[in-house]
Amino acid sequence: MPEPIIFYDIPGKDVTPKAWSPNTWKTRYCLNFKGLPYKTVWVEYPDIEAVMRKAGILPAATKADGSPYYTLPAIYDPNTKAGLAESAAIARYLDRTYPDTPRLIPAETDALHAAFNQAFRNAFLPDLAKLTIPAVANHLPPRSEVYFRKTREVGFGVANLDDIAPPGPKRDEAWAGVKKGLAMIAEWLQADGSDKLFFTGKDKIVYADMTVAGFLIWARVVLDKKEWEDLISWHEGRWGKFMAAFEKYEAVDEGEDAVL
Repeated sequence: MPEPIIFYDIPGKDVTPKAWSPNTWKTRYCLNFKGLPYKTVWVEYPDIEAVMRKAGILPAATKADGSPYYTLPAIYDPNTKAGLAESAAIARYLDRTYPDTPRLIPAETDALHAAFNQAFRNAFLPDLAKLTIPAVANHLPPRSEVYFRKTREVGFGVANLDDIAPPGPKRDEAWAGVKKGLAMIAEWLQADGSDKLFFTGKDKIVYADMTVAGFLIWARVVLDKKEWEDLISWHEGRWGKFMAAFEKYEAVDEGEDAVL
């Protein structure tokens, strides 16, 4: 049995489960699906760069000004002494390193997975983010909340995150966009005329499915319960059935807080 992989995630406050981030949920689903032992290290937003530098994990991207952009998820694998960030890169690493576990990205679908990621984000994320980003701020510990509000208000060009989609026409419009995006994804799944629940069939989960599940569980954790219940009733209950299939992969360990 390999040593537990160190999995870096962002903690929520007063939420069950403590995990809430869509991108880190993708990696958590991968680890649980593969049955790999791991231990969560919870890292608050202001500490991500320092913790990643200390762990020797390179930034996931570059900011517009050319400076490094450190973000989560990230893992450190003591079995190979490898550390890396970004959920798709982690999925490919896990497939490569642990080939005897269920495959996340079948080799013949690798390019399609890359294309799917962009198409999915364009179809679904802009409107969902208008609803979830303000809600996230209210679920974070104090230090992370201050950091999150400041950076996201700049990103959205607003003085207050709560102005993005308050109750009323703005929120209704965002929900209509989310419903339209999920309808498009349902059409992708039904492109051959059959009613598939997952991208490669009715009972085989792959990383593309985990991507959808990661963003849906984000909505489930941070949004109002009634709004979530409305969402999973859409499209003849497709998304409720979809998320029910992921329940066995939703284990969240207690973990430990990062030490700087």
